[in-house]
Amino acid sequence: MTGRLPADWPPSLRLLLGPAAGDAWAAVLAPLGGRLADLRAATVTLRADGSAAVRYVADVAWADGRATRESLAAATGSRIPSGAAVVEGPGDDGSTVAVGLWRWPSDPALPGLAWAASAARAAQRLAVLGVDAGPLRLRLRAYRPGRRAVVEATSPDGRWFLKVVRPAAAPALADRHRALAGAVPVPPVVATTEDGVLVLPALPGTPMRAALGGDPAALPPPEHLATVLDALPPLGGPAGRRDPTDPVPRTRAHATVVGLICPELRPRLGRVTTAVAAAVRPQPLVPVHGDFYEGQLLVDAGRVVGLLDVDTAGPGARIDDWATLLGHLALLELLASDPAPVATYRARVEAFLSARSAGDELRARVAGVLVGLATGPFRVQQANWAPATEARVALAEEWAGLR
Repeated sequence: MTGRLPADWPPSLRLLLGPAAGDAWAAVLAPLGGRLADLRAATVTLRADGSAAVRYVADVAWADGRATRESLAAATGSRIPSGAAVVEGPGDDGSTVAVGLWRWPSDPALPGLAWAASAARAAQRLAVLGVDAGPLRLRLRAYRPGRRAVVEATSPDGRWFLKVVRPAAAPALADRHRALAGAVPVPPVVATTEDGVLVLPALPGTPMRAALGGDPAALPPPEHLATVLDALPPLGGPAGRRDPTDPVPRTRAHATVVGLICPELRPRLGRVTTAVAAAVRPQPLVPVHGDFYEGQLLVDAGRVVGLLDVDTAGPGARIDDWATLLGHLALLELLASDPAPVATYRARVEAFLSARSAGDELRARVAGVLVGLATGPFRVQQANWAPATEARVALAEEWAGLR
């Protein structure tokens, strides 16, 4: 870890990414016979209130001569899950900051992860649940400390995804899958566990992101995407959202996060947020996916054959599903080694929407999506994340009509 961090960063980041993080982990590992040889941040999730969660990769030398690579996590403020070991670290102003610590896979918020991350234990548990998978190979597909994880389990007999969430959230998520089944091609729930694991089968089809780079015939026409979205049945939404059709609070929160790590971008982010707010009009409340983009779609022969990650499905504005798709396509176009196929498909979607949505409002909502995507380079600790963040803010400005 480095000691040279921007002085205007939130205390949580300065603590979790500075030398104090190494000191905290050294103190935790020492009683276990471990010596911290190296610690580096792999992902960093920051909230608008300044609380943060960091996943580290650590090299640890043990007293018995072993050397292991460990996955560790730390969180501050509202990100500390119940059950985490809490220590106090020094704040910049001389105060102390509470930090929750845990080692993979013992995430205190995700108790099911302990067995879902072990091939032997996962095979045993699946057998008990009625899934005779046999010997498994596991691959971690996603992990947000304290929030969720997705483990891909493969055997000669099939492929499944173990979706690990907080136990209290699992029943509602399973009900959401069941309510959507039959209307749209979501994975059926094979089994659920009391400790928060949903067992979902792998669906056929090509990831739409792969099709965008190599198989245009697999891409569904925008009309088919509209048919899938229109088939979504009514669902209850997350509690506490006053108006799920209004993207401004979301855009403002993401702009705050980006501004915390890149203070020099705050004036530009403020102008984008103002432009989004000026363009937004009241929208009908309809069933939406809530995170509709190419990474959530499996396609085959011009049809959507798989709709993934329905955690956010519920009431909202249809224009935001389209804005999310366009925002991701615009970013993919910026990042792709061959942007032409992505640009062609994005233009098809825009042309289709020209008769369905007000162009200025759609573009402004896309700008809001891109502000959210601007948090990505820092979150995954991309090399040269600062210029990559600025490039995404510039793209948001473009869509907002500010460039």
